[in-house]
Amino acid sequence: MTNFIIPFIVLFVIIYGLKNRVNIYDSFLEGVNEGLSLILKIFPTMFAMTISINVLLKSNIINDVVNLFSNFFNYIGYPKELVSLGIMRPISGSSSLIILNNILNSCGVDSLAGRVGSVLQGSTDTTIYIISLYFSSVGIKKIRYSLLVGLLTDFAAIVISFFVIKILFY
Repeated sequence: MTNFIIPFIVLFVIIYGLKNRVNIYDSFLEGVNEGLSLILKIFPTMFAMTISINVLLKSNIINDVVNLFSNFFNYIGYPKELVSLGIMRPISGSSSLIILNNILNSCGVDSLAGRVGSVLQGSTDTTIYIISLYFSSVGIKKIRYSLLVGLLTDFAAIVISFFVIKILFY
């Protein structure tokens, strides 16, 4: 059935365009030009984000932060495996999914780290990615309080996810 959905949508658009006497080919080319201009507009931001994420991951600075504060996290009972997930989640969704997958494989899905990590992944957002990509694509230069509010919301979600899992399961 899924093999017929895309051709059906294309056929529907063609029939709808013919019925309303729209020049389908010119409309298609206009859409392609708009799409290409948008891609060219956001490409530098995407490229810079990709390079920055790779530099951050390859530098092992996240592991240094985890090791630096490991005694504090052990004291409050927060799984130190989740610190890297909490740092990467506002930056990159795909990198944080890889980190969550590693946590689930090493600690287990029913562990405290696995459960909190799953809730954390679902309740936080890629704040820095969204602000850099979406704001640059529409030309917003001054982000004002968007970054601060977004990161505070992510931090609150990280803390609340830990307490909710501790209350519900432990």
